[in-house]
Amino acid sequence: MLPFFIALNLLTLSASAAEKPNILFIFADDQCYETIGALGLTDIDTPNLDRLANQGTVFTHTYNMGGWHGAICVASRTMINTGRFLWRARDLEPKLAQEINNERMWSQLMRNAGYETFFTGKWHVKADTGAIFDHVSHVRPGMPGPIYYPEAYGRPVEGKPDPWSATDPKFAGFWAGGRHWSEVVADNAENFMGLTSESDKPFFMYLAFNAPHDPRQAPQEYLDRYPLDRIEVPETFAPRYPYMEGTGAAEIRDEVLAPLPRTEYAVKVHRREYYAIVTHMDDQIGRILDALEESGKADNTYIFFTADHGLAVGHHGFIGKQNMYEHSLRPPLLVTGPSIPKGKKIDTPVYLQDVMATSLELASLPQPEYVEFKSLLPLIEGKREKQYDYIYGAYEPDSQRAFISGDHKLIYYPKIDTYRLYNLDTDPMEMDDLAKKPSHAGTLAELKSAFTWFKGRMADPLN
Repeated sequence: MLPFFIALNLLTLSASAAEKPNILFIFADDQCYETIGALGLTDIDTPNLDRLANQGTVFTHTYNMGGWHGAICVASRTMINTGRFLWRARDLEPKLAQEINNERMWSQLMRNAGYETFFTGKWHVKADTGAIFDHVSHVRPGMPGPIYYPEAYGRPVEGKPDPWSATDPKFAGFWAGGRHWSEVVADNAENFMGLTSESDKPFFMYLAFNAPHDPRQAPQEYLDRYPLDRIEVPETFAPRYPYMEGTGAAEIRDEVLAPLPRTEYAVKVHRREYYAIVTHMDDQIGRILDALEESGKADNTYIFFTADHGLAVGHHGFIGKQNMYEHSLRPPLLVTGPSIPKGKKIDTPVYLQDVMATSLELASLPQPEYVEFKSLLPLIEGKREKQYDYIYGAYEPDSQRAFISGDHKLIYYPKIDTYRLYNLDTDPMEMDDLAKKPSHAGTLAELKSAFTWFKGRMADPLN
């Protein structure tokens, strides 16, 4: 039997590379599903993401499965590049060199199908980009910093001077190197678009912004667009999450960025900086879309925009993403392309990593058996109504779990043996915990039983 990658090369010889569509994958970091202006959920300026939303299809309930440690992006990015579900991706992480040798990584599958591959930006996967992409520029670390600047933490305190400045280059971060990292991603994308415009090969571009991850730094003009009186405190605001000690995230770096107990003032300031860096990134995405148009290849290009997970920034007493609430599990997901319906919204729950399987189908590649995620095309084309029977989430091997079945969502904290239960249909903001209400005891028992069965299928390490 031929090795998979050799068989794949033989298969691709039967189709002209020029017939294949281009794939442009744009990846943000820490961007909540709420932060697309066109969706009307937040007062935020994102004209270019709005442009994608209006020109294509929006998946409104897109999930990440979580992570095995505080850097949730590591798990998310390992999953999308290997095609494996959460815990199998974790177990595979030390063996990625073997995956590369077997040419099983996402970019290698695309390259073997005749694509010219390009990467720039945040990577945060334990694999050498140079070994799996044809072209690589400015590989960035997991976060821009400043991990060790005390001024970035426990701030701001109302009535006291804020020691932090999102625009001061002395704090490095996104300003390290002299040009904002989001602008560098757009620079690199423009350069590659210029090169590929002269090529007959289809391209696979993986453009990974560090934005809007903290430190949420942006030019002053973007901060000025969000005066505090424009910022609304989330409806779910709470000074303190009641089970914070049981989450395993109480001391995580994300959660000490703002003071405890949370104040409306601190949340507004953090959200102001969050919106500013999102809008700045949106302008860079506009440059990328314009460069695509100028390349002459826009009409045969599928564009995917998503993020590796969401972010709380004041929801439920959280600042970070190490929790199982919708704002932290769910990023946006926008899809455009030649056959993608315009202005369509799909509420079916999916995983953001389904983008990988979708790109394989668009490239006329048979999906390898080891890829566990599913193509979005059957949903887009109306050939399938449900993507997964259940949606699963986890944080650390023994800290948090989420399990969604139909309208109901179970959150479990193993360390303190505590359950929370929400009806996402009637209570999408997850403010009414049903777990201790006798009238919902049957639903709670059903979800517990289903979760106990399902976690075995997920290779969940929780006993």
